[in-house]
Amino acid sequence: MSVTFRPLHDRIIVQRLDEEQKTSSGLIIPDSAKEKPHEARVLKVGSGKILDDGTRVPLEVSEGDRVLFGKYSGAEVKIDGQDYLILREDEILAIID
Repeated sequence: MSVTFRPLHDRIIVQRLDEEQKTSSGLIIPDSAKEKPHEARVLKVGSGKILDDGTRVPLEVSEGDRVLFGKYSGAEVKIDGQDYLILREDEILAIID
């Protein structure tokens, strides 16, 4: 059974992009020494942030964007064996062009 899901309001669902397996000098990095990457691909975006007056502000991030986020940002979830990260738009530091 495949589960479909979508984020609410100003939340964004991303999937981390794999980091290099080697250093620039060619040394292979073991899994125990790797840090989780801070770069991800945006899979789904919410409908936008709702302001106090009830208006909805659309998100600047769109599906397919590559983004950078902080080390301790978001909530990690596992759905159908896949790891995802759910972030708020204000936790995203930059969009990579």
